[in-house]
Amino acid sequence: MRLKYRLLYFSGGFIMGLLLLFFILSGKKTSCAYGPDARTLKNIRLKERAFSENTLRFLRENKMDTSAISYLLLKGDVDFSQSITNLDSCNQYVIKGKFQEKNLKVRIANCEKVATVMTAAFADK
Repeated sequence: MRLKYRLLYFSGGFIMGLLLLFFILSGKKTSCAYGPDARTLKNIRLKERAFSENTLRFLRENKMDTSAISYLLLKGDVDFSQSITNLDSCNQYVIKGKFQEKNLKVRIANCEKVATVMTAAFADK
């Protein structure tokens, strides 16, 4: 069989496989969280969230609500150099991102069932 026909058969099967996957997975809640950032943020988003009094005070003083934290958990980046990831009980992660043209930084204690937002502050660029 000539190379031209092999490539034609291969590409036809490949395209049919992609279409099949597209239709099967289109209605499901699937995600591709493969990187360390994405896995950490997804793990925190799926848990019940608690807020420290300092965090709530910071949000109130700056006319924000807890949706700012939710937005950071969607669009933010985990700063692993400032995070403490070798604890036995609750690892602490520093998440940085932009919300309403302001650079925010939060520290979250990620326990087994609850993620507690311990501190929130404006971050340097």
